[in-house]
Amino acid sequence: MAVPDHSNNPHLPVNLDKPPHIPGFIPIALPTAETFKEKFIRKTKENPFVPIGCLATAGALLYGLRAFHLGKNKQSQLLMRGRIAAQGFTVVAIIFGIFASSLKPKQ
Repeated sequence: MAVPDHSNNPHLPVNLDKPPHIPGFIPIALPTAETFKEKFIRKTKENPFVPIGCLATAGALLYGLRAFHLGKNKQSQLLMRGRIAAQGFTVVAIIFGIFASSLKPKQ
């Protein structure tokens, strides 16, 4: 099904080939899409404690599972408690980052 050409039709109220002209409105260029790496770096610079907490959580989990596998129950329990503390640290860092960004003036 072909799309009809309405660009030269005087009966249409707008020209569909170009955006409408609105007096007093100045269009701005849309920002380019960020890649995952760019967004990760930007977010890490904004709040570096979140990735630190995530790495601490993952490290304690992996090391605790390894200790559990080797039969070191006391060390495994200690590391699982450390994992909970690291998760708590991460949650507090996220909440602090949200609070800090809400206080930052808009650009």
